[in-house]
Amino acid sequence: LKKPNLFLRIFCRCPLSSPYYILISIMLRLRAACEFFWRIFQRGPKASDSLLSQISKCVNEEQVFDIVGNNKSRFSEKHVGYAYKTLWQFQKEKSDLMRSVPYVRDHPQFLTLRILAKDKIELMDDDTLVNVLYIMLRFAVEAHDSLVERLVVEAWRRVERFDLKILSDFSACLVDQQMHFSPLMGKIADILNRKLDSIQSLRILSVLMVNVSSVISQNFGERLVNKTELLLDTMDPSDFNTSIRIVQFLQNIRYNYHPLLEKCSRIFISNIAHLNLDTLSLILALYQSLQFTNFSFQALAREKLSEMIPLYCDPASFVKLFVALGPLAGPMEEKQIVSILYKYLHVYTPVELTKITKAVVHLRVHNSKFLRILRELLFSYLRKNVIPSEISRLVQVIAMLPSSHLDESGISRVESILPQCSLSDLHIFASSLSIWIQHDHSHLNNVSQKNLRLLPKLNAYGCERLQKASNLNVLWEELKYVHGEWFEEELLEETIVALQRLGDQVTHTNIINLSSFIVRANYLSTPLLDRIASVTVQQISKIHPLAIHPILLPFSVLNYDPPQKDEFFGACIQRLISHLSVFEPHVLVFLGFTLALAEHFPEDLIRAIFNVEFLAKLDSQLQYLPPFLKLRIYSRLMEFNRAVCLECPEFEIPWFHDSYCQQQENKVKNNIKAVPHQVYKMLGEILGGPNYAQPSALTPYGYIVDFECILDKKKKPLPYRSQDVALNGLPSVCWGPDTHHSMSELPPGAQRVALEFLDSRAFCKNIPHLKGRSAMKIRHLEILGYHVIQIPHLVWNSMELSTKDAWMKYLKEHIFQETNHDYNFYL
Repeated sequence: LKKPNLFLRIFCRCPLSSPYYILISIMLRLRAACEFFWRIFQRGPKASDSLLSQISKCVNEEQVFDIVGNNKSRFSEKHVGYAYKTLWQFQKEKSDLMRSVPYVRDHPQFLTLRILAKDKIELMDDDTLVNVLYIMLRFAVEAHDSLVERLVVEAWRRVERFDLKILSDFSACLVDQQMHFSPLMGKIADILNRKLDSIQSLRILSVLMVNVSSVISQNFGERLVNKTELLLDTMDPSDFNTSIRIVQFLQNIRYNYHPLLEKCSRIFISNIAHLNLDTLSLILALYQSLQFTNFSFQALAREKLSEMIPLYCDPASFVKLFVALGPLAGPMEEKQIVSILYKYLHVYTPVELTKITKAVVHLRVHNSKFLRILRELLFSYLRKNVIPSEISRLVQVIAMLPSSHLDESGISRVESILPQCSLSDLHIFASSLSIWIQHDHSHLNNVSQKNLRLLPKLNAYGCERLQKASNLNVLWEELKYVHGEWFEEELLEETIVALQRLGDQVTHTNIINLSSFIVRANYLSTPLLDRIASVTVQQISKIHPLAIHPILLPFSVLNYDPPQKDEFFGACIQRLISHLSVFEPHVLVFLGFTLALAEHFPEDLIRAIFNVEFLAKLDSQLQYLPPFLKLRIYSRLMEFNRAVCLECPEFEIPWFHDSYCQQQENKVKNNIKAVPHQVYKMLGEILGGPNYAQPSALTPYGYIVDFECILDKKKKPLPYRSQDVALNGLPSVCWGPDTHHSMSELPPGAQRVALEFLDSRAFCKNIPHLKGRSAMKIRHLEILGYHVIQIPHLVWNSMELSTKDAWMKYLKEHIFQETNHDYNFYL
């Protein structure tokens, strides 16, 4: 049987009746049967392989290693893969604190297993190959290890034939090796692009999305988002890990896409009982990065995190709890977490310390000993750090602490890394230096010339970075958190020039970023606003309804109508009216007020807000909001209520903010000394006495005007006392059936005059253009029967009006003139 060719020659020459023929025939048949059964044995189930059976019965790592050591010569590629899988399974079944990764990785027989794996790489099937690579990395084997390198090369050779599950696992291995931007990751992204339409598993897709997010185009990112949105409704609602990866992908591509975020939030809420500290802290950090808020989830997260305070005493876990809970914590939680944090302060990394410091400042901790130790630790890390992003974060939080400033070594450390810094880093350094120079006068006397020269260097590096910017999305990432005096004075103009230069890159995906920047900068750039309006009209179907409010905001706040005004506002209003149900109550309030600023009053929106059910829902939501935001929402609701009552009386919406206005009146009475006494005296001289002018007058519907006076039909001033006219008694004002106001008549032909002194906040930063709130106030006061005189600060403080006589003449001309609308120059 060992010489088949010889037997065949004999067999062919024998007659059929020969005994040799019969014997050789039987032997050949037996040989074929033996080969068949041997193949069946080799490829049979694992239970028929004694080594696989032995490994499967192991209960700890030592038993696996014993089998490896005693059977090296018998190990096939299947045995190698199964041994790796079993070793990692033992680790997965242990808690983080109980895992023994270093022990397993450094065991002599683990080295033996690695040698066996290296010899059998080409024989491994695809699943075994990638699984061995994955487990090697889980055991913290270095990426430059020869086995890891050979596994990656072999996987690269086979990558085109990988199924999507194996491809997702391989992409995770590349991420573990910091190969986010490698050509191999680009190859995986290309395969995903070609196979995207056939993918039905959102879990596999979400892994691939996160891993390839660094190498994909904007268009491909949008395709992935659309595919995810289609598959999300078919996903198991208990699979919250997939939802976390979706949010992480949105954060990676910097896309605040509300439909997916809202759906993921609902999944997190339904699984809140199963979310641990790591998961909650990750979700909250991702939401913060995306500037996304879901109040229902925040409330549940706060409750869950508060319950965890007694459970986590190790430093690593507690810092996550502290940072996650800090912005959400109430007084009871604050006392508990600070007392525990004190014990572990010295073991944290620089990045962890910066997070802790921000949370400490948010909680307004006043423990001087704790703050001193924290400050010393931050300085010690700063002096030896070389990473620009970490240095900027350390400088930022040091500036947040009381009585802190950089010494000579700290300034030198900052100066050495300036060429590598982003605009965000430069902003942090400039803002911190400005704080120390302004508020620490004892330190100012000792500031060296080197320190004083640092600010001009920051300006120069900032301008250079803006001039070289070529990608709008990249520039926005640097500008996202940049604001304040230094930026406005030194870099704002250069930033607007850069944004206008990159205007053709504005799309529906980044339009919100540009809109929010314009509002924050208070800068009226008509080319940028016209571009926003044009993109909105063209791509309105791609813009999510929740994005409408930030898009509208710069036009309403800055009081600007684009050339295609009707198409722009019409498209926005139609988009939001069709999706009112997706808005949180407080967002609808802000939306209504923003549209009112621009003189748009959609009836469907007004009816949706001013009803008992909506207002009750709004009240229930407000209990979870910080006080400043709660106050802002109440104020916007009152202002929107006022605007609807005055400008749309046909809707018959009741006025229900009397008590709020009474509170405003009390504030006015308490702050009456803030009104310029000099102007009050001049008005008394002009009008005939102090009783002819009313300072800080409260009007119906809660407006406050700097000064009010009354002129009869011959333009003669009328004293308040002799007429006995109440401040809120104006003619021709319909207060509605539920109000207690009365209507006091003025003498025929008489009129109230309101004088408003406008400071810089009433105008755009770059030109004397009146903003939306001041323009709305004019409209409303005129509806209430006032003649409005608005006096800009630039006019009042000009060289032309530098004497009392000039001021008196100016006031007389404007109070007694026949025509009004003196403010039109500023509109």
